[in-house]
Amino acid sequence: VPQVPLITEEMVELYRELSGHPGLSTASLGPDVTTQYGGKYCSLSTDWLQRDLARAENIRFCRQYLIFHDGASIVYSGPAGTCSEIKGELLSQESPSGALKAVLRKVSSKEKKEKQFLEVWDQNRKVKSIDLTVLDKHGSVYDDDEFGCLAWSHSETHLLYVAEKKRPKAESFFQRKELGVSDEDMEQPKKEDEPLKGEQFVYHEDWGETLSTRSVPVLCVLDIEGSSISVLEGIPDHLSPGQAFWCPDDTGVVFVGWWHEPFRLGLRHCTNRRSALFYVDLTGRSCELLSEDTKAVWSPRLSPDHCRIVYLENDAMGPHQQCSRLRMYDWYTEETSTVLEVVPRQVWGAFPGIYSALPGLCWAADSRRIVLDTAQRSQQDVFVVDTVTGATTSLTADAPQGCWSVLTIDRNILVASFSTPSCPPALKVAMLPEAGQEAQVRWVCLQDASPVPNISWGIRTLQPPPEQENPQYAGLDFDAILLRPSEGPAAQKLPLVVMPHGGPHSVFTAGWMLYPAALCCLGFAVLLVNYRGSLGFGQDSVASLPGNVGTQDVRDVQLCVERVLQEEQLDASRVALVGGSHGGFLACHLLGQFPNSYHACVVRNPVVNIASMVATTDIPDWCLTETGLPYAPDALPDPAQWTEMLHKSPMRYVDQVRAPVLLLLGEDDRRVPPKQGLEYYRALKARGVPTRLLWYPGNSHALAGIEAEADGFMNTALWLSKHLR
Repeated sequence: VPQVPLITEEMVELYRELSGHPGLSTASLGPDVTTQYGGKYCSLSTDWLQRDLARAENIRFCRQYLIFHDGASIVYSGPAGTCSEIKGELLSQESPSGALKAVLRKVSSKEKKEKQFLEVWDQNRKVKSIDLTVLDKHGSVYDDDEFGCLAWSHSETHLLYVAEKKRPKAESFFQRKELGVSDEDMEQPKKEDEPLKGEQFVYHEDWGETLSTRSVPVLCVLDIEGSSISVLEGIPDHLSPGQAFWCPDDTGVVFVGWWHEPFRLGLRHCTNRRSALFYVDLTGRSCELLSEDTKAVWSPRLSPDHCRIVYLENDAMGPHQQCSRLRMYDWYTEETSTVLEVVPRQVWGAFPGIYSALPGLCWAADSRRIVLDTAQRSQQDVFVVDTVTGATTSLTADAPQGCWSVLTIDRNILVASFSTPSCPPALKVAMLPEAGQEAQVRWVCLQDASPVPNISWGIRTLQPPPEQENPQYAGLDFDAILLRPSEGPAAQKLPLVVMPHGGPHSVFTAGWMLYPAALCCLGFAVLLVNYRGSLGFGQDSVASLPGNVGTQDVRDVQLCVERVLQEEQLDASRVALVGGSHGGFLACHLLGQFPNSYHACVVRNPVVNIASMVATTDIPDWCLTETGLPYAPDALPDPAQWTEMLHKSPMRYVDQVRAPVLLLLGEDDRRVPPKQGLEYYRALKARGVPTRLLWYPGNSHALAGIEAEADGFMNTALWLSKHLR
């Protein structure tokens, strides 16, 4: 008992130190400047995110760099000045020439009400500041990754963005008329902005988890010179527009439109929602379909020569995350081609497939090649793609293994972030070589990060035994990343923390992750399992899991645990589970199916009963799809389907659970509502299993609030330390 305060203080200081490592958010390159000696340089502006525990918030700061180059290679690069915090910026975007910058900013008024301003800056000062709240043309501007955009017209005279449609004012049926207003006045025709009676409590659908304030998006255009705003018309009522940009001649707008009939489903992390690419002219007289209208479309990007648009395409419905096709639309021939098809299986030396959004700027200067990052099994790499031939080349094949993320490319200057499980994000830059010579790329480190001592890691591949093969997708293997303290007595067996990822169609890539790194520094080995169904292994792996959740994924994790216990210096009597969402689903399954293997468990917003979740989640389609059942908006599950959902749920095995369980629940979780965790908590309490529940107000599915994240780690570490002594 006397040691607990000391251990707690050590944990606090460790978390404070590791959580202070910043991560790269965005990067933008300024225009080239030619020196008096003929050399060229440009500025690089980078935005970073860092946790501030004292203020209990994520802070953003900016750092500038200079890059000297000769058009073919980086001659010199280095920082220019110190960091400065960015306050209130929701969106920012430099104009095509680099002469102007647009900023969407939130400001608290004297009345403590939040207002939004759209600002335009030149190189010396702020030239425009427009109070969007006062103009009252629309609701709040969207700054999310699903719909949001801030796009300059090519002429640099207009700005395009997405906002919530202005909602008519409403009042009670019993609102008294103002004093001094006669009956004759009351009988006058209603004004356009006059409050509507009986509309106060009308339900407005939204787009689910983290998008609860997004209901009816509209495309808005700011005329910078005239300081006037117009809301674009002509978009069909059944579509919600987003991810918009200007067409080549500025006469209209290209956007992604999502179908929202008969009702909206959660959109966050769901790239399977029916959507298509559209064009609407500024007059609103025509809205044209540019892609197939039976697929799911996202991440459109216009080439520098304004001739081609590349975008990603998935099958509508099915798994929420999939391997995407890369499609290209030619603006002038109006023809669409497939650049890269879905990859059935990952093979080393070949392109692994696309599993994440394209960078905001992804085109090379030749308007023929694009650069992207994607998961390749348990790492993330950068590739260049020839959109004419479909040829792909890895730009990180000879670079250190880990997690590479493209931040931007402009004039063939490529900026990326790189991290590993033992090293926080570093800033890298390279010149993209000429076509055919891409493998000769040379990365230069602009901002290094010091590795965290006492963490060693490696990736291992596992093959399921014959009896656990999926007969429809035979031959699939999977990976795990093992972190372990690199110091300490060689003969000492370490406790093991097993962490399956959520999704289930996501992936652990070998990058910086706060919780695993911190647990490793506390003396735990940490096993991150990319079971079959994970991204980065090909579409076959994704497709193998629906209908087999609760068995295939559970057996993969258990196989991995048994294998590392045999091969590593680990203590089989001190093994714990930690997981969130579908990772929590797997943790609870493992507790019940293999009760002798695990001695403690921590779960964040876990799925425990698919049958009871289907009616409360923002993604009811997930419940049926992953159970292996067809989803239709108008279908009601029959008793056999309810039974099947319950049969595949961890609740089925709750009677066998013996290990102590800590539950971390977000009060505002729309994806896996907290009633799921409460259901498990009550079932465990009724069976006498030691359990504790932490309830985080104001937090949704990810428990991403700084206070909740920090408290969650401390309670997790203490729970594991207590029960794995």
